[in-house]
Amino acid sequence: MPVRKVVQIDEAKCDGCGECVTSCAEGAIAIIDGKARLVSEVYCDGLGACLGHCPQGAISVEEREADAFDESKVHEHLHRQATAKKKAAAPVPVPMMVPPSAGHQCPGSMLRNLGAARPAQTSGGNGDAVAPNPSELTNWPVQLALVPPFAPYLQGADLLLAADCVPFAYADFHRTFLRGKPVLIACPKLDNVGPYVQKLAQIFQMAQPKSLTILRMEVPCCGGLTRVAEQARDLAQSDVPVREVVIGVQGEIRESAMGGIPFQIR
Repeated sequence: MPVRKVVQIDEAKCDGCGECVTSCAEGAIAIIDGKARLVSEVYCDGLGACLGHCPQGAISVEEREADAFDESKVHEHLHRQATAKKKAAAPVPVPMMVPPSAGHQCPGSMLRNLGAARPAQTSGGNGDAVAPNPSELTNWPVQLALVPPFAPYLQGADLLLAADCVPFAYADFHRTFLRGKPVLIACPKLDNVGPYVQKLAQIFQMAQPKSLTILRMEVPCCGGLTRVAEQARDLAQSDVPVREVVIGVQGEIRESAMGGIPFQIR
Protein backbone atom coordinates (compact mmCIF):
# COMPACT_ATOMS: atom_id res chain seq x y z
CA MET A 1 0.00 0.00 0.00
CA PRO A 2 1.55 3.35 -1.03
CA VAL A 3 2.32 6.18 1.37
CA ARG A 4 0.59 9.34 0.18
CA LYS A 5 -1.34 12.40 1.28
CA VAL A 6 -5.00 11.91 2.21
CA VAL A 7 -7.50 14.00 4.22
CA GLN A 8 -8.09 13.32 7.89
CA ILE A 9 -11.33 14.41 9.62
CA ASP A 10 -11.47 15.15 13.33
CA GLU A 11 -14.98 14.00 14.25
CA ALA A 12 -14.77 15.73 17.65
CA LYS A 13 -14.52 19.11 15.90
CA CYS A 14 -16.91 18.35 13.02
CA ASP A 15 -20.42 19.75 13.44
CA GLY A 16 -21.82 18.20 10.26
CA CYS A 17 -22.36 21.49 8.40
CA GLY A 18 -21.58 19.85 5.03
CA GLU A 19 -19.41 22.65 3.59
CA CYS A 20 -16.62 20.17 2.83
CA VAL A 21 -19.00 17.90 0.92
CA THR A 22 -19.85 20.56 -1.65
CA SER A 23 -16.20 21.64 -1.99
CA CYS A 24 -14.89 18.14 -2.79
CA ALA A 25 -15.02 17.72 -6.58
CA GLU A 26 -14.33 13.98 -6.29
CA GLY A 27 -17.24 13.27 -3.94
CA ALA A 28 -14.85 11.72 -1.41
CA ILE A 29 -16.66 13.14 1.64
CA ALA A 30 -20.23 12.57 2.82
CA ILE A 31 -22.25 13.43 5.92
CA ILE A 32 -22.94 10.16 7.73
CA ASP A 33 -24.67 10.05 11.12
CA GLY A 34 -24.24 13.82 11.44
CA LYS A 35 -20.47 13.84 10.81
CA ALA A 36 -18.28 14.36 7.75
CA ARG A 37 -16.59 11.12 6.81
CA LEU A 38 -14.22 9.98 4.08
CA VAL A 39 -16.27 7.71 1.82
CA SER A 40 -13.24 5.96 0.35
CA GLU A 41 -9.52 6.66 0.16
CA VAL A 42 -9.52 5.91 -3.58
CA TYR A 43 -11.74 8.98 -4.16
CA CYS A 44 -9.42 11.38 -2.26
CA ASP A 45 -6.64 13.01 -4.30
CA GLY A 46 -5.05 14.46 -1.14
CA LEU A 47 -4.91 18.03 -2.50
CA GLY A 48 -7.03 19.34 0.38
CA ALA A 49 -9.47 21.60 -1.50
CA CYS A 50 -11.91 21.01 1.35
CA LEU A 51 -9.59 22.42 4.05
CA GLY A 52 -10.45 26.07 3.54
CA HIS A 53 -14.20 25.34 3.57
CA CYS A 54 -14.33 23.82 7.05
CA PRO A 55 -15.43 26.50 9.56
CA GLN A 56 -14.46 24.27 12.49
CA GLY A 57 -10.95 23.42 11.28
CA ALA A 58 -11.81 19.73 11.50
CA ILE A 59 -10.03 18.68 8.29
CA SER A 60 -6.31 18.25 7.74
CA VAL A 61 -4.08 16.43 5.25
CA GLU A 62 -1.79 13.73 6.55
CA GLU A 63 0.75 11.47 4.87
CA ARG A 64 0.14 7.81 5.58
CA GLU A 65 -0.43 4.44 4.00
CA ALA A 66 -3.60 4.60 1.92
CA ASP A 67 -5.18 3.07 -1.13
CA ALA A 68 -4.02 4.78 -4.30
CA PHE A 69 -6.18 7.54 -5.78
CA ASP A 70 -8.18 6.00 -8.67
CA GLU A 71 -9.53 8.54 -11.15
CA SER A 72 -11.61 5.93 -13.02
CA LYS A 73 -13.38 4.94 -9.81
CA VAL A 74 -13.98 8.61 -9.05
CA HIS A 75 -15.73 9.01 -12.42
CA GLU A 76 -17.90 5.97 -11.68
CA HIS A 77 -18.70 7.34 -8.21
CA LEU A 78 -19.64 10.78 -9.54
CA HIS A 79 -21.79 9.20 -12.25
CA ARG A 80 -23.73 7.23 -9.62
CA GLN A 81 -24.20 10.41 -7.58
CA ALA A 82 -25.42 12.34 -10.62
CA THR A 83 -27.85 9.58 -11.54
CA ALA A 84 -29.24 9.46 -8.00
CA LYS A 85 -29.61 13.26 -7.93
CA LYS A 86 -31.40 13.26 -11.29
CA LYS A 87 -33.78 10.58 -10.06
CA ALA A 88 -34.47 12.53 -6.87
CA ALA A 89 -35.25 15.66 -8.92
CA ALA A 90 -38.22 13.99 -10.59
CA PRO A 91 -41.62 15.52 -9.68
CA VAL A 92 -42.83 14.43 -6.27
CA PRO A 93 -45.84 12.08 -6.46
CA VAL A 94 -48.29 13.88 -4.22
CA PRO A 95 -50.72 11.47 -2.56
CA MET A 96 -54.39 12.32 -2.25
CA MET A 97 -54.48 13.74 1.24
CA VAL A 98 -57.66 14.94 2.87
CA PRO A 99 -58.23 16.32 6.35
CA PRO A 100 -59.46 13.73 8.83
CA SER A 101 -63.19 14.18 9.31
CA ALA A 102 -63.94 11.55 11.90
CA GLY A 103 -62.34 9.63 14.72
CA HIS A 104 -59.90 10.73 17.38
CA GLN A 105 -57.40 13.50 16.70
CA CYS A 106 -54.46 14.28 18.93
CA PRO A 107 -54.97 17.82 20.34
CA GLY A 108 -51.31 18.52 19.72
CA SER A 109 -51.60 18.03 15.96
CA MET A 110 -55.19 19.21 15.37
CA LEU A 111 -55.32 22.01 12.79
CA ARG A 112 -56.18 25.38 14.31
CA ASN A 113 -56.43 28.89 12.89
CA LEU A 114 -55.32 31.19 15.70
CA GLY A 115 -55.94 34.47 13.91
CA ALA A 116 -58.68 35.63 16.30
CA ALA A 117 -57.96 38.50 18.69
CA ARG A 118 -56.46 37.46 22.02
CA PRO A 119 -57.26 38.96 25.43
CA ALA A 120 -54.91 41.44 27.03
CA GLN A 121 -52.22 39.96 29.25
CA THR A 122 -52.24 40.57 32.98
CA SER A 123 -49.29 40.93 35.30
CA GLY A 124 -48.31 38.06 37.54
CA GLY A 125 -48.19 40.28 40.63
CA ASN A 126 -51.31 42.17 41.75
CA GLY A 127 -53.33 41.15 38.69
CA ASP A 128 -53.55 44.67 37.21
CA ALA A 129 -53.99 44.74 33.43
CA VAL A 130 -50.91 45.63 31.43
CA ALA A 131 -50.50 46.83 27.86
CA PRO A 132 -51.45 44.01 25.49
CA ASN A 133 -48.60 42.29 23.72
CA PRO A 134 -50.45 39.63 21.76
CA SER A 135 -48.93 36.60 20.16
CA GLU A 136 -48.68 36.77 16.37
CA LEU A 137 -48.98 32.99 15.98
CA THR A 138 -51.77 32.24 13.49
CA ASN A 139 -51.46 28.51 12.94
CA TRP A 140 -51.21 25.23 14.83
CA PRO A 141 -49.36 22.89 14.70
CA VAL A 142 -46.08 24.58 13.90
CA GLN A 143 -43.67 21.61 13.69
CA LEU A 144 -42.93 20.91 10.02
CA ALA A 145 -43.28 17.18 10.71
CA LEU A 146 -46.87 17.70 11.90
CA VAL A 147 -48.20 20.28 9.44
CA PRO A 148 -50.17 18.63 6.59
CA PRO A 149 -49.59 20.03 3.07
CA PHE A 150 -53.35 20.56 2.67
CA ALA A 151 -53.60 22.90 5.70
CA PRO A 152 -55.78 25.83 4.55
CA TYR A 153 -53.55 28.45 6.15
CA LEU A 154 -50.69 27.44 3.82
CA GLN A 155 -52.59 28.21 0.61
CA GLY A 156 -50.97 31.10 -1.28
CA ALA A 157 -49.33 32.31 1.94
CA ASP A 158 -46.06 34.02 2.73
CA LEU A 159 -44.48 31.16 4.68
CA LEU A 160 -41.91 31.39 7.44
CA LEU A 161 -39.54 28.44 7.92
CA ALA A 162 -37.73 28.98 11.21
CA ALA A 163 -35.05 27.04 13.08
CA ASP A 164 -36.17 25.96 16.55
CA CYS A 165 -33.66 28.22 18.35
CA VAL A 166 -34.52 31.47 16.57
CA PRO A 167 -37.49 32.60 18.73
CA PHE A 168 -35.30 32.23 21.83
CA ALA A 169 -32.40 34.23 20.35
CA TYR A 170 -34.34 37.04 18.63
CA ALA A 171 -36.37 38.98 21.20
CA ASP A 172 -38.78 40.64 18.75
CA PHE A 173 -39.47 37.47 16.76
CA HIS A 174 -43.29 37.78 16.80
CA ARG A 175 -43.57 41.38 15.64
CA THR A 176 -40.63 41.43 13.22
CA PHE A 177 -40.97 38.05 11.50
CA LEU A 178 -44.08 36.11 12.55
CA ARG A 179 -46.78 38.72 11.97
CA GLY A 180 -49.00 37.72 9.05
CA LYS A 181 -47.14 34.50 8.26
CA PRO A 182 -47.89 30.86 9.01
CA VAL A 183 -44.77 29.36 10.56
CA LEU A 184 -43.09 25.97 10.18
CA ILE A 185 -40.27 25.11 12.57
CA ALA A 186 -37.54 22.47 12.34
CA CYS A 187 -34.00 21.69 13.50
CA PRO A 188 -31.63 20.75 10.64
CA LYS A 189 -29.00 19.39 13.06
CA LEU A 190 -30.99 17.12 15.38
CA ASP A 191 -33.86 16.09 13.09
CA ASN A 192 -33.90 13.70 10.15
CA VAL A 193 -34.16 16.23 7.32
CA GLY A 194 -35.00 13.75 4.55
CA PRO A 195 -38.73 13.74 5.36
CA TYR A 196 -38.58 17.54 5.69
CA VAL A 197 -37.49 17.86 2.06
CA GLN A 198 -40.40 15.67 0.96
CA LYS A 199 -42.93 17.51 3.16
CA LEU A 200 -41.81 20.96 2.04
CA ALA A 201 -41.86 19.87 -1.61
CA GLN A 202 -45.46 18.71 -1.14
CA ILE A 203 -46.33 22.06 0.44
CA PHE A 204 -44.81 23.87 -2.55
CA GLN A 205 -46.88 21.73 -4.91
CA MET A 206 -50.19 21.66 -3.06
CA ALA A 207 -50.30 25.05 -1.34
CA GLN A 208 -48.53 27.14 -4.01
CA PRO A 209 -47.18 29.61 -1.41
CA LYS A 210 -46.47 33.18 -2.44
CA SER A 211 -43.02 33.25 -0.82
CA LEU A 212 -40.79 31.53 1.74
CA THR A 213 -38.61 33.24 4.33
CA ILE A 214 -35.94 31.07 5.97
CA LEU A 215 -35.03 32.25 9.44
CA ARG A 216 -31.98 30.46 10.83
CA MET A 217 -29.17 30.84 13.34
CA GLU A 218 -25.63 31.86 12.34
CA VAL A 219 -24.07 28.52 13.40
CA PRO A 220 -22.95 26.50 10.35
CA CYS A 221 -25.12 23.45 11.03
CA CYS A 222 -28.23 25.64 10.87
CA GLY A 223 -27.45 26.31 7.21
CA GLY A 224 -28.94 22.88 6.62
CA LEU A 225 -32.37 24.53 6.82
CA THR A 226 -31.57 26.53 3.69
CA ARG A 227 -30.38 23.37 1.94
CA VAL A 228 -33.65 21.63 2.86
CA ALA A 229 -35.61 24.46 1.23
CA GLU A 230 -33.36 24.45 -1.84
CA GLN A 231 -33.73 20.69 -2.33
CA ALA A 232 -37.49 20.84 -1.76
CA ARG A 233 -37.89 23.62 -4.30
CA ASP A 234 -35.90 21.65 -6.88
CA LEU A 235 -37.87 18.49 -6.10
CA ALA A 236 -41.19 20.25 -6.53
CA GLN A 237 -39.92 22.14 -9.58
CA SER A 238 -41.19 25.29 -7.92
CA ASP A 239 -40.10 28.88 -8.53
CA VAL A 240 -41.37 30.24 -5.21
CA PRO A 241 -39.27 33.28 -4.16
CA VAL A 242 -37.04 32.43 -1.19
CA ARG A 243 -35.02 34.66 1.10
CA GLU A 244 -32.75 33.82 4.01
CA VAL A 245 -32.34 35.79 7.24
CA VAL A 246 -29.52 34.85 9.63
CA ILE A 247 -29.75 35.56 13.36
CA GLY A 248 -26.67 35.82 15.54
CA VAL A 249 -26.37 33.95 18.82
CA GLN A 250 -26.38 37.34 20.58
CA GLY A 251 -29.80 38.07 19.07
CA GLU A 252 -28.84 40.39 16.21
CA ILE A 253 -29.82 40.14 12.54
CA ARG A 254 -26.62 39.15 10.76
CA GLU A 255 -27.94 38.98 7.21
CA SER A 256 -31.29 40.16 6.00
CA ALA A 257 -33.25 41.18 2.95
CA MET A 258 -35.91 42.85 5.07
CA GLY A 259 -37.31 45.70 3.02
CA GLY A 260 -34.94 45.03 0.13
CA ILE A 261 -34.20 42.57 -2.65
CA PRO A 262 -34.72 38.99 -1.44
CA PHE A 263 -31.57 37.06 -0.55
CA GLN A 264 -31.98 34.11 -2.94
CA ILE A 265 -30.86 30.69 -1.80
CA ARG A 266 -27.91 29.41 -3.73
